[in-house]
Amino acid sequence: MTTQHTPSSPGWWHDAVIYQVYPRSFADGNGDGMGDLAGIRSRLPYLRDLGVDAVWLSPFYASPQADGGYDVADYRAIDPMFGTLPDAEAVIADAHDLGLRIIVDIVPNHCSDQHEWFRRAVAEGPGSTARERFHFRKGRGRNGELPPNDWESIFGGPAWTRLPDGEWYLHLFAPEQPDFNWEHPAVQDEFRSILRFWLDLGVDGFRVDVAHGLVKAPGLPDMGHGEQLKLLGNQVLPFFDQDGVHAVYRAWRAVLEEYAGDRIAVAEAWAPTTARTALYVRPDELHQAFNFHYLNTSWDADRLRTVIDESLDSMRPVGAPATWVLSNHDVVRHRTRLGGGLDRARAAALLMLALPGSAYLYQGEELGLPEVLDLPDEVRQDPSFFRANGQDGLRDGCRVPIPWSGDEPPYGFGAADPWLPQPADWAPLTVQAQTGDPDSTLELYRTALALRRTHPGLGAGDAVEWLDAPDGVLAFRRPGGLVCTANTTGAAVTLPERPGRRVLISSLSSLSSSDLPPSVTPSPSHPASSPSPHDPSPSPADLSYLSNTDSDELVAHGGVLVAQGCVIPADTTIWWEE
Repeated sequence: MTTQHTPSSPGWWHDAVIYQVYPRSFADGNGDGMGDLAGIRSRLPYLRDLGVDAVWLSPFYASPQADGGYDVADYRAIDPMFGTLPDAEAVIADAHDLGLRIIVDIVPNHCSDQHEWFRRAVAEGPGSTARERFHFRKGRGRNGELPPNDWESIFGGPAWTRLPDGEWYLHLFAPEQPDFNWEHPAVQDEFRSILRFWLDLGVDGFRVDVAHGLVKAPGLPDMGHGEQLKLLGNQVLPFFDQDGVHAVYRAWRAVLEEYAGDRIAVAEAWAPTTARTALYVRPDELHQAFNFHYLNTSWDADRLRTVIDESLDSMRPVGAPATWVLSNHDVVRHRTRLGGGLDRARAAALLMLALPGSAYLYQGEELGLPEVLDLPDEVRQDPSFFRANGQDGLRDGCRVPIPWSGDEPPYGFGAADPWLPQPADWAPLTVQAQTGDPDSTLELYRTALALRRTHPGLGAGDAVEWLDAPDGVLAFRRPGGLVCTANTTGAAVTLPERPGRRVLISSLSSLSSSDLPPSVTPSPSHPASSPSPHDPSPSPADLSYLSNTDSDELVAHGGVLVAQGCVIPADTTIWWEE
């Protein structure tokens, strides 16, 4: 029996912090240079201690790896490069023992060209009923030499490939990823069966890849324009965000409701507007949808306020939580993408975690990892890198294996050289180097996530109260006694009055004594910052060290009190308690 939730008792996904693991690049358990399930299993305690609620695993299914595992050959088997089905079961069981939920990727828009259905369709030739499960068409032109329509692949070039028998098949991504025909009952039945297979193994939910792409417009009409498709774009297209997808997700919701334990599904839906995105999370469909509009917003107060309002306003009528994300495996890491360096990345993270709803973290962002921009061409594996007129082909730069310990590559990732080379200057960014350092990005995330679990003004919600603030500054109040201020400018800004009686946390690392007015210089007996590097990192139940900062003292971690106001340094976010 499923748990019924009331507005006063929302489901766990309404405020969950969900951590994305890209299996190739998280941890290598068998020493072959490739991340795997054994490596993930060994690092689950780290994720528990970080303070996240759930772990989303990118695909680990059997796959030729033409697109990093998003070309699935068998949805019920584990690729040997990642381990075995018992390894996956062990990850799920250990995660549950640690209080973590597991969300797995499901890829329903397309499969691998090595999937048994597609291989049969190709082998049987034109007229085969096996081809009805995909989009096979005759070509245009005198001899069928032209694609059936003008659709483009997300990775560049035509979205159609011609077989030697003369017919063309549709692939919105790589040619090795043929699109399913979701009008066919066998496709619908198969994926409901796949959902049940993984739910029976104990997974807590699914991240639905290309959730907006399953249903195509009737007749497969031309796009009618030559603009190159964008991976995270908002174009109105005949093969994305068609109304027919919602019947699919209503059927999936019925499957999820068969299982106890609040199982969920999350839509990766690139819709033109937040209002269209909200359609995917109506009460009888999916539970969450990624907020790509927020991810694509620059570090600008006015633009951020607009997209925050639009996101909350769109989700409120359907009773779904807004979601917030800054980085994932498909985009440039936000430390690099937003400009402004590490200070801006930390400020953006703290702003995101203060917003009402659920937040997504991408592996390594808690370490302050930048995008790797200088990978040699010979190591790149992003399929769009090899196709003309496609995306920028730089997704490999956010997929470089993360550093755990040590002074040189592979930084504790595994025993062998990793599948993508790590920069030589990442030693200060390892988990080992940052643990216990109160100024580190890792400890900032740990403290912020601990506060999210305990403070009544953080987590679930559907609104913020905007407060007056100078240009370039966001200031809002959350019910429960929390105020967040974020200076998005490149200069310090003076607020007319203190937003709260004390500071809970600031994104700026501790100011040195020379930066402070004489009257507020910290002393060893009354520190102005977080615990010393020798103290253990805070747990959700132990936040007493935060109480040392009150309204008459230094604003901890940056922000100097002046008269009745407060100076907020550039690119700084602060959480205040009223």
